Amino acid sequence: MTGFQQVPAIYHRLVGDVLVTALCDGYMAYDTLDIMREPDQARIEAFLAEEKRVSPPVVSINAFLLRDGKRAILVDCGSGDIMGPTCGRLPGLLEQLGLAPTDITDVLLTHVHPDHSNGLTDPSTGRKLFPAATVHVHRAEITHWFDDEQKAKATERQKRVYFDAGRIQLTPYLNDSVDAFETEHEVLPSITAVPSVGHTPGHTCYILRSGSENMIVWGDTVHVPEVQLADPDIGMIFDSDTPAAARSRRRILQRCVDEDLLVAGMHIHFPGFARIRPGYRGEFRFIQEQWFHAENHGHRPETRRS
Repeated sequence: MTGFQQVPAIYHRLVGDVLVTALCDGYMAYDTLDIMREPDQARIEAFLAEEKRVSPPVVSINAFLLRDGKRAILVDCGSGDIMGPTCGRLPGLLEQLGLAPTDITDVLLTHVHPDHSNGLTDPSTGRKLFPAATVHVHRAEITHWFDDEQKAKATERQKRVYFDAGRIQLTPYLNDSVDAFETEHEVLPSITAVPSVGHTPGHTCYILRSGSENMIVWGDTVHVPEVQLADPDIGMIFDSDTPAAARSRRRILQRCVDEDLLVAGMHIHFPGFARIRPGYRGEFRFIQEQWFHAENHGHRPETRRS
């Protein structure tokens, strides 16, 4: 049977007093394993087979909405119209939630790549799509994507999809609506920016602390969990600096273990929440969180270490 349509991808989870909503902007189904920097493709196949995953991988593209009664915060904002017909669903999902673009108070960007930042601006008009929002982003992201020397070194596709698109998306916000940071610090009450550079020069995670619960939104720390938790040194062709990305990945993964952080991941299979534990066969293991019944406010998912 073909031609069916999936239910819209919206999923709610309480983290302390904050309602966190995962929004699936779409997915990318790759036709090659060459997206990963690993010459031994049999290893990748084995990692995926061990977890009963398809190969080449299908990768979710998620964003997360945080609401505390005062603010409506997007962590990343979808891919707009640049990633093809399987992506770009975020505006419709916000509409289903009854949220207008003017209701978004802040956008926290993990980094400036098209599947994370291309929902900021209408490229045909240059109009802000979130006119009331402040965009929080690592300063190195702005410096890098507006650097003509770096752009000149890029491939034609990278110039168009990364450099040109990044400039189009950020420019309307730069004069009065950007909070550019450089170090780990509290960017908003209860939310800490944690730079984890390498995938891009200013790639950043965000940690939400509310009540007794802590959650990290880790951006592109991991693209393919079944592979990169088993061997964190395996990078992606999208990395600006793969060795630096691997070092950041190990640091963040260990922090997730040490602090028992709930993970919200842009490329974790929807709805995108998981825990990280020491590995059985690989270095780390990935535990997708069980479905959380949001209406049962008295029940919290088990967070005890296993």
